Amino acid sequence: MEPQHVLYEVREGIATITLHRPEKLNALTLAMEQDLARVWAEAQRDPKVIVCIVTGAGERAFCSGLDVQVMPEGTRADELRQSGGVARALHFTAIQNQCWKPVITAVNGLANGGGLEFIADSDIVIASEGATFFDTHTAVGLISTYAMIVLARRIPFEAVLRMSLMGGRERMTARRAYEIGLVSEVVAQERLQSRAREIAGLLQQNSPATMMATKRALWEARDFGLAGALAHGREALRAAMEHPDWQEGVRAFREKRSPRWAPPS
Repeated sequence: MEPQHVLYEVREGIATITLHRPEKLNALTLAMEQDLARVWAEAQRDPKVIVCIVTGAGERAFCSGLDVQVMPEGTRADELRQSGGVARALHFTAIQNQCWKPVITAVNGLANGGGLEFIADSDIVIASEGATFFDTHTAVGLISTYAMIVLARRIPFEAVLRMSLMGGRERMTARRAYEIGLVSEVVAQERLQSRAREIAGLLQQNSPATMMATKRALWEARDFGLAGALAHGREALRAAMEHPDWQEGVRAFREKRSPRWAPPS
């Protein structure tokens, strides 16, 4: 059966993944977690897919986080763990599902709570001028952890604490998000999707295998100190030298022609 609330389209080497519950501000459900696991796996194994774009349906929201209606009142943490509830619901993103294709996140409206995980785990983030960013976990008695722990390595720590502790009573604008590096580009709403595809088109000119290896090496290096990260990078480089694109890139440069990259594996 086709996913109802996660749309997946592959066109011209670009996989577009759309969170599709606009009437619920694209809030996440456990069924969507399962659908996203399937589409990330499909994107990872499909050699036609070079780049992925994640966005939300409509203009009001990118993603408002986990739909609290999926968490029954009075449910205890041990019950959720045993049922695979919230523990499984935290596996929405490409990184969480071991998809190493480059990911562009196009934030088309509000991004709250669990929706920030897509941003935290994205490789390139762009936003519409009307996008806003906030986190309501503490306002509803929940601890703010996963997205904010990752974001604390990407943007100033005080900005992460402020967003977490404010509990949604203050919203970060797209312009402020750009100033602190949460997003790398802000565009008009009507330009958001076309700009995401423009960036994807630029990435498509590179070696797909090399981009995947680069992404994985850089993300995994964050788990080490400097010496360990550099050692990890050397191992990644050694493995990449075995791929045919290593020789093809040099050969194409010398012959002054466009490289003929091997498909990603």
